[in-house]
Amino acid sequence: MDGTILVADDDRTIRTVLTQALTRAGCKVHATSSLTTLMRWVGEGKGDVVISDVVMPDGNGLEMLPKIAEDRPGLPVIVISAQNTIMTAIQAAEAEAYDYLPKPFDLPDLMKRTARALEVRAHTPKTVDSDDRPDELPLVGRTPVMQALYRVVARVMNTDLPVLIWGESGTGKSLIAKAIHDFSDRRTLPFVTITAADLQDLEGPARVLARVKGGTILIDEIGDIPEELQARIVRMMDTPGDYVPRFLASSQSDLSVAMEEGRVRKDLYYRLSGATLAVPALRQRVDDIPLLADHFLARAEKTGQPPRTLSADAAEVFRTYSWPGNVRQLENAVRRLGLTSRAPEIAASEVQQVLGNQPTLEPISGAVDTEKLGESVGRHLKRYFDLHGNMLPPPGLYGRILREIEAPLIEIALDATGGNQAKCADLLGINRNTLRKKITDLDIQVTRRRKLM
Repeated sequence: MDGTILVADDDRTIRTVLTQALTRAGCKVHATSSLTTLMRWVGEGKGDVVISDVVMPDGNGLEMLPKIAEDRPGLPVIVISAQNTIMTAIQAAEAEAYDYLPKPFDLPDLMKRTARALEVRAHTPKTVDSDDRPDELPLVGRTPVMQALYRVVARVMNTDLPVLIWGESGTGKSLIAKAIHDFSDRRTLPFVTITAADLQDLEGPARVLARVKGGTILIDEIGDIPEELQARIVRMMDTPGDYVPRFLASSQSDLSVAMEEGRVRKDLYYRLSGATLAVPALRQRVDDIPLLADHFLARAEKTGQPPRTLSADAAEVFRTYSWPGNVRQLENAVRRLGLTSRAPEIAASEVQQVLGNQPTLEPISGAVDTEKLGESVGRHLKRYFDLHGNMLPPPGLYGRILREIEAPLIEIALDATGGNQAKCADLLGINRNTLRKKITDLDIQVTRRRKLM
């Protein structure tokens, strides 16, 4: 590599590692812990590529991107951030960052991206069209379950792993898949959604591969595809031709259960489950409902509708509804209320009229309400071992399982106590310092708010 790299990060270790690696690769490096210094260097014309953290002691790196673009058009900026949320990726793309990587990042991967940025200095990445933004439906929310989803999406989007996305109808599975594509290295290539109809004849898989051209394939509702066509998908994944696409799949139910019941081929399940994203139902994230409603009302206002807000009573009606249609049903209800409400503030009676009689809620597929926690954990562990056949799982199982249980327990306890760590530690029965260490080690986001209990 040949060029000058400007590095801005308040973590001394990261500055040192990047400086050493880039210098060994042949670059000149200027490193700082200050955005003010970075902007001075940019203004002076220094640097061929910028690598910048988001949260800095003297400002936000994302907020500096428009100024950098104004002062130095075409200067590539690679954003790195410990805020592992898909929203950070969306903000980086909207601000026309050259690239985005969540921390902890893979150093060889960052070096490759820096080399590409040096080669195409004037390149501006494709941003997401306003009519197809991946945060329109599911990616709005601050609850722990959504934050956990954001972190997983951020970690898988720039890998080639197949991803299985499952959740109820209306939760936004296809839009999450589109977000993974839009912020990956394949974002300039086609994103193709296929169903059973695309695979009906023998030439179907070949036509699909010709359309996708090495981009991303989303297999919609994989659990509903007949076994004969599932075999064609397996062959397509095994022999994709010259341009290997990335495979994503969506399902309304846990595909591992469908595999156990014989509705999904085992070989297909193993190929698709490189990473699994479980999208929560709206009733599992009721604290996001007011935020989502405000989001949809604000979007309606941009299209010319009168400004509307929810009254406190109306918001409570929303919170206590079962939402069998999930976020899509919420969006439609809010759009209708925005059109029909007689006053700027939407009343509870208007919400009740739109929602009508609350439908009976069907149980989630595979859930056993009377099952004890130990029995549920045992059932999932048994399935985990069974999936490895005659082989043992990778070493370190004890720590991995404890982490899987510990992280959601702490996140939910923090949410229940409004982010008050002293109350959370008391609730859990652990020392406050122990809680703080676990929050850091498990990369848990803590949001302080008032909690009415």
